[in-house]
Amino acid sequence: QVQLVESGGGLVQAGGSLRLSCAASGRTFSTYVMGWFRQAPGKEREFVAAISWSGSRTNYADSVKGRFTISRDNAKNTVYLQMNSLKPEDTAVYYCAARPTDGLGILYQDSYKYNYWGQGTQVTVSS
Repeated sequence: QVQLVESGGGLVQAGGSLRLSCAASGRTFSTYVMGWFRQAPGKEREFVAAISWSGSRTNYADSVKGRFTISRDNAKNTVYLQMNSLKPEDTAVYYCAARPTDGLGILYQDSYKYNYWGQGTQVTVSS
């Protein structure tokens, strides 16, 4: 079982930056693929980024490539999402998610592939 707690959300102007953190409980954090998803009002939850258990591989949604960076520190049981050049359309609740590594090496973009979820943190980007 893994428990996830996000932090770092807030209000920022367009063009600004935020760094989200997701702290995980449990000894097996380093064996989990971690992902970030977001959900804007009236829209479905969408994939943002994912990172392999070792941190050596990442996967990004086209909408955030070149602006967002996912990283992890297994010693601290924490995954991060550095968000730069924020746009009003990035406004959403951001969720951290985890799934056990399955040996296939796939960094899934499908939310149903992830077993554990945090409660979310609000990010609001003003124009």
